[in-house]
Amino acid sequence: MTSLHAVRVRHRGLGVALAAAGLLTTLLATAGPAAATPDPGDLSPGAASGQSAGTPQGRDLAPGEIPGQDEIVHSRNIKPLANIPSADPGVINSDLAFQGKYAYAGNYNGFTIYDIGNPKTPKVVTRVLCPGGQNDISVSGDLLFLSTDSSRSDDSCNSVSQPATEKSSWEGIKIFDIKDKKNPRYIKSVETACGSHTHTLVPGGRDIYLYVASYSPNEAFPDCKPPHDGISVVKVPKKAPTEAAVVGLPVLFPDGGNPGAPANPGVSKTTGCHDITVLPSKDLAAGACMGDGILFDISEPEQPRVIDRVQDNVNFAFWHSATFNERADKVVFTDELGGGGGATCNAATGPNRGADGVYEITGRGDARKLVFKSYFKIPRHQADTENCVAHNGSLIPVGGGRDIMVQAWYQGGVSVWEFTDSSSPKEIGYFERGPLTTDKPGLGGSWSAYYYNGHIYSNDIVKGLDVLRLDDWRTESAKWVWMDRLNVQSQPEYH
Repeated sequence: MTSLHAVRVRHRGLGVALAAAGLLTTLLATAGPAAATPDPGDLSPGAASGQSAGTPQGRDLAPGEIPGQDEIVHSRNIKPLANIPSADPGVINSDLAFQGKYAYAGNYNGFTIYDIGNPKTPKVVTRVLCPGGQNDISVSGDLLFLSTDSSRSDDSCNSVSQPATEKSSWEGIKIFDIKDKKNPRYIKSVETACGSHTHTLVPGGRDIYLYVASYSPNEAFPDCKPPHDGISVVKVPKKAPTEAAVVGLPVLFPDGGNPGAPANPGVSKTTGCHDITVLPSKDLAAGACMGDGILFDISEPEQPRVIDRVQDNVNFAFWHSATFNERADKVVFTDELGGGGGATCNAATGPNRGADGVYEITGRGDARKLVFKSYFKIPRHQADTENCVAHNGSLIPVGGGRDIMVQAWYQGGVSVWEFTDSSSPKEIGYFERGPLTTDKPGLGGSWSAYYYNGHIYSNDIVKGLDVLRLDDWRTESAKWVWMDRLNVQSQPEYH
């Protein structure tokens, strides 16, 4: 057993009517090859139907079938073990991080710590109220980091929403001491340019680095004016975390990046990055940056250096996230067509939009290139009321030369898929619920689905934490890989 130490709105509110989601559906049906919209923080979650804790039941899905409202369906190789309902289904659940027997789940009002020592009976340890969507989350030792990407009146956990046009507004990184899991302490904030939509933890010796991704500058925003063509680098001394500060603003797009429309209709203009995944063992990172995908060298963490950059102006609307394979010779990029609020997993949208792009890394050193090989999209069509698009996932450490990952698809559920053959990826397992609503667009589904120590954990926007067990001959070897922590965007080296 191996142990591993191992287009957004600046003034957001959760009360925007779901009629906006209906407008998204209309736009997606009439826009050209692709259309990008804000992340789902700009919409309200669909109504929950009272899912209770315990072991959910379900059945396999017939070809072409769309399950009934809230009905649980799954492939034979996936078994749902438990669900902990959201304490407040009106608040959007977001990303996950893991450490020891604990799972840390972000939400737009703060975060929840779960004890997952027994995956069949996870328990809530504590819920922390600290509003500031989307509360992207990571952990390191006794420290927990949260991203705030909505303009707040100040940096406290008692702040209220405030327009980004106000100079006093605050956005950035919040740092908590989580030594006492029942009583986390907020110890430090770091303001960053254009806020922190996501952040990626880059582990080091004496220091931790955070790569802060944000986007959508505006001349009217005092702390987020264009050009915004890079990321913020925050340095956190391990022995003095309250001295954390921004130490760099590296420019990743000296030419301004993808211009978007009208040159590239339906494609997001690059004005920053959405998400970055680092592979510290190889000094590599992959950036999903709105209209661009990038590969860069992080051997000097304060000065990341771009090696290669690619665009897809036919089928990609919004480069959202990235995942390396184990051998670090492939990267999977996701396209968040519709911004997470659109119904894009249907026949009208097709198999190549709102999908994953599989790229191989060729060459060596600074001559490395990203070479496109194929698209992957879940083969299960979703209802036109279901928001569905490629979202957050993680590699399953199977070894043996196979490339398999698990991934969230919002109301498309959780998908396990293989891309060992880069040109012919395929789904090998799934778990999903039927539509939240059948008469109008709803917002829900799995935000993040990650594999950790033998189980899949999914943070559902409305339904809360799901725990799934995967039993498949292709993934059995992963059960022998044991991690003491996992921040998915800080991808470990599996053995």
